[in-house]
Amino acid sequence: MLTKGNSLKTLKIPKDEIKEYEKLKVISQVAVVKEKIELFEKKYRCCLDNFSKEINKRESEDFDMWDDYIEWKAYKKSLQELKQKIKEIDDISTP
Repeated sequence: MLTKGNSLKTLKIPKDEIKEYEKLKVISQVAVVKEKIELFEKKYRCCLDNFSKEINKRESEDFDMWDDYIEWKAYKKSLQELKQKIKEIDDISTP
């Protein structure tokens, strides 16, 4: 409880430490997303582009493969967005 004469002290954290912390959070997300992508690459023994070609030339639909394709594609997009976020963090100037 604050009483007269007591005040909360302001915690001063250097901007470069905040920048580094934010970058580390994004890097940890990148690791998780890359792991998910690698699981699909191992499962289908190819990259997303080749898998996309394969799934689109099939005559009959395989709903499990399509579900994997949609999820895999979302992870690839997420990875691109996270890499862009790292670049943006790196571009932030700190005094």
